Amino acid sequence: MFQYIAENLHKFKINRLCNLMGVSRSGFYAWLDRPASNKALYDEELKRAIKELHQGYKRCYGARRIYHSLKKIGYSCSIRRVSRLMKELGIKASTRGLYTWSPGLNEFYAATPNRRPGLHPASSFGEQWAGDFTYIKTKTGSLYHAVIIDLFSRRVVGASFSVRRGLALTSSALRNALARHKPEKGCLFHSDQGSEYAAFEYREMLESNGFNRSMSRKGTPLDNAEVESYFHTMKAELAHQVEFENIIDAVAQISEYIAFYNKERIHSSLGYHSPQEYEKLYA
Repeated sequence: MFQYIAENLHKFKINRLCNLMGVSRSGFYAWLDRPASNKALYDEELKRAIKELHQGYKRCYGARRIYHSLKKIGYSCSIRRVSRLMKELGIKASTRGLYTWSPGLNEFYAATPNRRPGLHPASSFGEQWAGDFTYIKTKTGSLYHAVIIDLFSRRVVGASFSVRRGLALTSSALRNALARHKPEKGCLFHSDQGSEYAAFEYREMLESNGFNRSMSRKGTPLDNAEVESYFHTMKAELAHQVEFENIIDAVAQISEYIAFYNKERIHSSLGYHSPQEYEKLYA
């Protein structure tokens, strides 16, 4: 008896729904039995690939980077389609809305000429380097993280960590870079006007290794944009996504991130290649 009532109630609901939508019951059941279209099936396949590419801090990409990543592994689609599917999945780039640019926030004082304005972009690895450092928080304290970036491939060529800012921090990053890479004679080294880079010992280290020094002047904060871009990305994809247990944990995770950044993370400025891929293309 109850089963009969339930079946008739179900039929009543379907009839009412069909009347509201202006379709016949036979048309509704034919639609239910119709197999999914090729487009719908491909959308589901793309969704699975998008979710895989977006997992964790290593895959915090927006639609454009997801699109180029899909193309690399053989999927055919458009940025618009990827954007639509990401919205359906509730996925977005983790970097969105985290930073705003504030012109004039940093002030620079010219002690060494700024050689970047009017300079041709680097055409090979080891031709132009740039350095800077940032502040990282952990549960048990904070530390500073310094890097040196190759401006041709955006590779992080040197890195260091310290609980204090100062000459030891920036010198360690430079020694780390020189231990693993040999820049060209006369390689440009660009930094800001901070005492960590203006110190006599640092200048001597640069000059003894054949670098041509350059420092940002007042009104040209974008001259170190490549290093700021690394810090922006690392913080958005890692430091703002996790809470480091302590300094050791932070150093370990950031070091792992640097390896990913150099080998896997695609950059729009490099034609959606990773630094390592870009260097191989133009070796």
